[in-house]
Amino acid sequence: MHKITFIPGDGIGPEVAWAARRCLEATGVSFQWDERPAGEGAIKQFNTPLPEDTLKSVRDNRVAIKGPITTPIGKGFRSVNVALRKALNLYACVRPCRTYAGVRSPFSQVNLVIVRENTEDLYAGIEFAAGEERTKQLIAQLTDWSKQPIQADAAISIKPISATATERIVRYAFEHALAHGRKKVTAVHKANIMKFTDGLFMETARRVAAAYEGRVAFEDRLVDATCMQLVLKPQDFDVLVLPNLYGDIISDLCAGLIGGLGVAPGANIGDGIAVFEAVHGSAPKYAGLNKVNPVAMILSGVMMLDYLGERSAARRLDAAVAAVLREGRRVTYDLKADRNDPTAVGTKEMADAIIEKMRTVKVTI
Repeated sequence: MHKITFIPGDGIGPEVAWAARRCLEATGVSFQWDERPAGEGAIKQFNTPLPEDTLKSVRDNRVAIKGPITTPIGKGFRSVNVALRKALNLYACVRPCRTYAGVRSPFSQVNLVIVRENTEDLYAGIEFAAGEERTKQLIAQLTDWSKQPIQADAAISIKPISATATERIVRYAFEHALAHGRKKVTAVHKANIMKFTDGLFMETARRVAAAYEGRVAFEDRLVDATCMQLVLKPQDFDVLVLPNLYGDIISDLCAGLIGGLGVAPGANIGDGIAVFEAVHGSAPKYAGLNKVNPVAMILSGVMMLDYLGERSAARRLDAAVAAVLREGRRVTYDLKADRNDPTAVGTKEMADAIIEKMRTVKVTI
């Protein structure tokens, strides 16, 4: 039996999280769920979006699956997702991007993995607000050190990139490639402009890659060129490893290549601990409507099964999702050719269809 922390989230989180939970249970794998709150609902009860008991549960159980959680824009608490990653040292954000027959997308054969460093870069959250006295002092010091002008009314963000964190994430990308039969790792950076931060990322990636020569191919590319090439020739990519901000942006770009965030799963993984979650947000305007697509959350559950060593169950659930998408009958409105198609089903009903399909789907193990 696997003891799993279950965090429903907020907005549409509980609906898609429960759809995934039901599908996971239908695989026949035994779970003991430890349900814990996080997000806006937790603030009302615990005066914090991330209660310590929730963190403790994940630390104790070592595996969690989490529904989407609202992140306020420009105000309020910082991202719970980021806080979880930092508190639990979940340094690797892993986001597979794969096309499924039946899902409208510009391409038919995309199959790549984004491996994003999770602890550093601009997402470290080291910021200084415009106009504050300490920001003025920082601007004066930076201007003196760099001999470059900075506007007095600027806000400042700090971008730390270390050899330690870079080596760890690049090594993770290569080990992931080896474990999943992938052939190439691409390190993505902007070292031609940010010569010290991205330069260190690039140099460290090249050094780590040397240890895998002959087993996994390696290349490095500029982030802007990578964006263009992903849109032109996504089949040229296999595993991409990136600093935090680029990884966030490019994972959404890649989700666009496969039909959108509704089919984009994700995981945040550290040393012996992991949290699985859909890439998409909490979409509060759809909360409680039994309308949204649960596939990204269910596929995050597939990733969790694989992580737990339940590979047969993972393949059966993935195959059932693929079959339901391919048939296109019992799917949510966003997966229909016409979003107003009256035959579209709800979140719960699509999960029902996937559960039923698992009983008959054929899988080669």
